Amino acid sequence: MQRREFSFSAASAAVATLGGIALPTLAQAQARAPKDGTDYLTLDKPAPTEVPAGQVEVVEFFWYNCPHCNAFEPQFEAWTKQAPKYVTIRRVPVAFRPDFEPQQRLYYVLEAMGKVDELHKKVFHAIHVEKLPMHTGEVIAAWAEKQGIPKAKFVEMYNSFSVSTKVRKATQLQDTYKVDGVPALGIAGRYYTSAAQAQTMTRALEVAEYLIAASRKQ
Repeated sequence: MQRREFSFSAASAAVATLGGIALPTLAQAQARAPKDGTDYLTLDKPAPTEVPAGQVEVVEFFWYNCPHCNAFEPQFEAWTKQAPKYVTIRRVPVAFRPDFEPQQRLYYVLEAMGKVDELHKKVFHAIHVEKLPMHTGEVIAAWAEKQGIPKAKFVEMYNSFSVSTKVRKATQLQDTYKVDGVPALGIAGRYYTSAAQAQTMTRALEVAEYLIAASRKQ
């Protein structure tokens, strides 16, 4: 979903179906030699990472309301499961407008409570299948309570300093990467790719693998 138009081409949404489709491999990515400025962008200023030496960080920028992020989630989840041990995955919810912030806070509450694996996909389902308008803290807290999280505990964490700090850092990171649409990928604090760059998110994953290998060598 583009930052300005909030829409991608139908092609970029086609990643929703995985059945029988092989995930991209490093060999495939190398065979097509991604090009800087075409398939990906190199940041003018490196972005901060949260990994120790020897690890390569891959950031997925997303927005729960984005239909293309919803479509990409199964593919990205499958890709993360086969990523090398030296790759650290980090999800970052974006805020292109102030009204995105409640969903940023939602993600970081789930992260703090160790509930991402259990509830991340359920948030997408609630929005895109159940059509729940999760735009306010009140609606989000009520949904969380139905998932078994005590409402008072959720609200306390939702409004906490730690979650506010993570929200602020998430928005700073998206600005450093110059994220212009979602879903998108940041690699090693140096590179950025998306469907807008690579034409599809399947191709973006191939490009990411190529850049992971390049970062590993560096």
